[in-house]
Amino acid sequence: MKVLFCCDDTRPEPWLKGLFDALPDAEVSIWEPGAAQADYALVWAPPQQFIDEQAAGLKAMFNIGAGVDALLRLEVPAALPVYRLEDAGMSVQMAEYVAQAVIRFFRGLDRYEADMAQGIWQHQRNPRRADYPVGVMGLGKMGERVAKALTVFDFTVNGWSRSPRELDGVKCFSGTENLDAFLAETRVLVNLLPLHDETRDIINARSLALLQPGAYVINVGRGGHLVDADLIAQIDAGHVSGAMLDVFREEPLPADHPFWAHEKIILTPHTSARTLAADSIAQITGKVAAMSRGEPVTGRVDLKKGY
Repeated sequence: MKVLFCCDDTRPEPWLKGLFDALPDAEVSIWEPGAAQADYALVWAPPQQFIDEQAAGLKAMFNIGAGVDALLRLEVPAALPVYRLEDAGMSVQMAEYVAQAVIRFFRGLDRYEADMAQGIWQHQRNPRRADYPVGVMGLGKMGERVAKALTVFDFTVNGWSRSPRELDGVKCFSGTENLDAFLAETRVLVNLLPLHDETRDIINARSLALLQPGAYVINVGRGGHLVDADLIAQIDAGHVSGAMLDVFREEPLPADHPFWAHEKIILTPHTSARTLAADSIAQITGKVAAMSRGEPVTGRVDLKKGY
């Protein structure tokens, strides 16, 4: 068995060691142009040349992340089975990140931080939980984990997805025809959608205006979901209170981007849910073993749908 590792901007050493340990009989190497045909490949934002050279002979290609938007920009043969990571330790990280962002906004911790920095000792008005309904866009593995985590804190949690879902404790909306109703019942908007043509720029002037007054935006999906200028305009107009953003149209975020200087926007460097090498390798090698036994494998990506 030959396995290739082709992952842009990813430190290869822990992945190669983990693959060697898990697949001692396999030949594992980093892809270079002209490499011999492999049986399996682990990829993250591979170049088109890799697809052109390897796709025809691969039994499967594994994307070492949940989002596959980088693959959507390539010409990938429909016959090539592509699999994404299913959780692999990322959903609990995402739930942690979103929960702290929601609670920070709800409890007004930013105001306490500002007061303490100035030596001011005072209490803020206690918020009413009922006035802070949370709307989670995207109810896949991570979206479901986030929504369920927020119900633990007794928030009213709504969810919106492309196809119908049912989650205990979550009011679920689905389809574009119900998006406006979902937004109207949301004050804290959490985006976990996959990025494709139908979701690009979905957080825009119109959708932000439909949120409840004093809204807050948490974007942990992709930068392409958010129209940057529209968010700034809605914050400056007072309809949106602020935002916490972990993903951006260009990463790293350019030094001259207005997000850096905006006092009501908190930025983190695409760190809400990091891929864990050990957990990911265990999942991928488990799938390889199942395939060799002729067993069904979950997590296959439909590149036409974008997830």
